[in-house]
This record gives sequence, structure tokens and C-alpha cells, in this order.
Amino acid sequence: MTSAHAPRHDWTLDEARALFARPLNDLVFEAQAALRAHFDPHTVQTSQLLSIKTGGCAENCGYCSQSAHFNTGVKATKLSPMDEVITAARDAKANGASRFCMGAAWRSLKDRDVERLCGMVAEVKAMGLETCVTAGMLEDGQAEKLRAAGLDYYNHNLDTGRDYYAKVVTTRTYEDRLDTLAKARDAGLKLCCGGIVGMGESLDDQLGLFVELAALSPHPESVPINRLVPIAGTPLAGSAPVDDIDTVRLIAVARLMLPSSYVRLSAGREAMSREMQALCLLAGANSFFVGGKLLTTPNAGEDEDSALLRAMGFVTEAPRVAPRLEAAE
Repeated sequence: MTSAHAPRHDWTLDEARALFARPLNDLVFEAQAALRAHFDPHTVQTSQLLSIKTGGCAENCGYCSQSAHFNTGVKATKLSPMDEVITAARDAKANGASRFCMGAAWRSLKDRDVERLCGMVAEVKAMGLETCVTAGMLEDGQAEKLRAAGLDYYNHNLDTGRDYYAKVVTTRTYEDRLDTLAKARDAGLKLCCGGIVGMGESLDDQLGLFVELAALSPHPESVPINRLVPIAGTPLAGSAPVDDIDTVRLIAVARLMLPSSYVRLSAGREAMSREMQALCLLAGANSFFVGGKLLTTPNAGEDEDSALLRAMGFVTEAPRVAPRLEAAE
């Protein structure tokens, strides 16, 4: 790793603007160099996401089909039975996923649900998969129990830049999100933290998200970048999509500002052409979700993904599974 591509925590918005404004070929070239300083450039990390508790969320995130504040047609469910989760994880591994992500539509994780969630994590971990959970805000002590059960990553997105955040959600603050990230990090968990573009925000808001992520020390190990999937019934359903080339630029800027993080193409990938996905991978993305569905939105199919990776000469990355900790007495 060269010092030019070592992680920094003091990026400014002006520096991020300057990166975005560079000629595209120069920007992509430099992003490839940053990728190669930290990763095998011919591998892609693959994750599969399962909704283990859908709908009825008390948050009012303006993009979300699962919010109880909006009429989107998504029905609230209870926490999934263990056997359904294990079957889904087994299928994900068979289909080439190296990380299994479990998402619960809660405002915050309740102590009464921690034991069941820890049981799911332990079973998935035993399959040799990396484990990730997103379950809302964390209370004291919960992250430690999840870590002891074998959890590798906790997902909690910042969504957007600090200045635009209140236009997206008002039921929790930016500081609430940062507090949960700190709890997860203090417990020894890796962070999966990114955001969404195409919610009506400005370029400065998009770049401001990367400034906030880069200020975290260490950087989040995984950074999902979602393009808004408009959901009928949500306040942001009419938002204009981000330009395709601008999306490629944002991926490259994320790679340069967060050089040692997995940069993941997340929601919205099913609407990207094969060629655009290839450009994003050239610009420094090295992770994506597999499987035909994310939480409640569609995703690119397995056959299309395999064909894309073959065409580019890429392979999927093997799981990097850390040992399970012994639970504290």
C-alpha cells in the first residue's frame, strides 16, 4: 500500500468536489490504483440479504417501503422462524454468497429479541459464512452479545449527508445513527455503513456522506451505495434518478476517500445496464448483493451476475470468517 492510498480521516467537502470534477478517465484510473493497493482487483465480494422481520417500522424514512407511516402495501410480519433463516442461508452459500445479511425492520433492537437474533447469527456462522445484521439502533450491551454469538458486521447506514438528513427522516437524528455505529465498533464489530443517492439531494449532500464516512476511525469496512428504488406511497417516490455517469463518478470518489473499504453496489442495481455495472466495478466497486431480492425490492439475478463476472474475468471472494468469541460469564 502506498501512502497516496492510505486511509484518511480529514477529507473536506472541497477536496471531494475536486475529485468528482476530474476527467472521468483520470478519476477511474486513480480509483483503480486505490483498489489495487488494498484488494485483489479481480475478486468481488458477494452478500445475500434476507428480511427476517418485515414492515411495521416506527421510523419515517422517506424512501422506505417498510415504514408504518406510509401506505406501500407491505404487510408487517413477525421475526422469521429459525428454520427459514437457516434454509435461506444455506441456499445463499450454495449460490456463491460469502456473507449473509439479516435485516429486521425495527426502530431499535429490543432486549427480548436479542437471544433469538444471536441464535440465528450463531447458526449462520457455523456454516462458514460471514454474518451481518441490521436491526435498528442498539442499546448498551446488545452489540457485545451479538459479537459473542459470531456476528461479523453490523449495518447501520447514515443514508445521506448531515445537512440533508432531516429531509429524509425525522424520527431519529444523525447523532443517533453515529451513536449506534460507536456501540457496534466498541464491541469489536465491523461496520457496514453507507447511504442512498437519488433522494432529491444535491451533489454536496452526496459527497458530504462520504466526508462523514471517512471521518469515522477506522473507516467502515463495508460501504453500500444504493440508488433509490422509488416505492409508491413513500414521500420520495417521485425523486429523479442520479445520472449514470455521475453514479460512476460517485463510486470512484467513494473508493478514493474510503480506499480500504468494500464499496458495494446495493439497491438499484437491477435497473443498471450490464455495461454500467461493469463501469462501476472498474471505478472501484468490489462488492454487490446476489439473489433476486433485497429486503422488499428486486435485485439482479444470479445468471446475470455470473455472466457479468465471467465477461470481466472476475471471481467471487471466499468468506473471511473470524472465530466466534466465547460469551462473557
